Amino acid sequence: MPFLPLPKLRSELVQVARRLHQNGWVANHDGNVSARLKGGRLLITCTAISKHDVDEASLLVVDMEGKVLEGRRKPFSELELHLAAYRARPEVDAVLHAHPPHATALGLCGGELAPVAMPEVVVSLGSRIPTVPRFLPRDAEGLGLFAAQCAEYDAVLLSGNGVFTLGADLSQSLLRMELVEHYARILAVARLWGPVPPLSAPEVEKLLEARKKAGLGPRK
Repeated sequence: MPFLPLPKLRSELVQVARRLHQNGWVANHDGNVSARLKGGRLLITCTAISKHDVDEASLLVVDMEGKVLEGRRKPFSELELHLAAYRARPEVDAVLHAHPPHATALGLCGGELAPVAMPEVVVSLGSRIPTVPRFLPRDAEGLGLFAAQCAEYDAVLLSGNGVFTLGADLSQSLLRMELVEHYARILAVARLWGPVPPLSAPEVEKLLEARKKAGLGPRK
């Protein structure tokens, strides 16, 4: 997709960061937002700020090694995860990280957001919303596992560290975060009533074809 002019992208990124807070998906200094710019750069939120308080003056521009090119504050500590996602998916132009309660709780227990039992989940997110086991910052093996899942899927749970969603733009990444949490809530309630039957393999295959025709999912 074409890059937005920087002033418009700054405004949109601020709005998305505040939406994360308004929706109750972050608290304290949790969560971060990034968007790809021309020339191998990213526009990102900074560290140590509530997403409620993000404004354009607090945003940073960094290169693909995480070096600050513009801005006076410091990058967030999990920037390496965003960078890994962008490297794994050259077509992705926006990455969100948040802690929506239901999906985050599931990941905290080591569970996967499964079964995928609703057609719209497959079309919008793919056949899986995987969970990467907990790993400490700068753990090369864990970062590699995370990048491998990002290469295949648009939403990834990270055990003990919330949800990452990838998209062609900030709006799509936000909608994917919304769907992940919505589906996690649905599954939590459905399981009170009994087992949740998954979609059949032929159904999933048909839905994945529709997803591909819509231009969604990883480019391979």
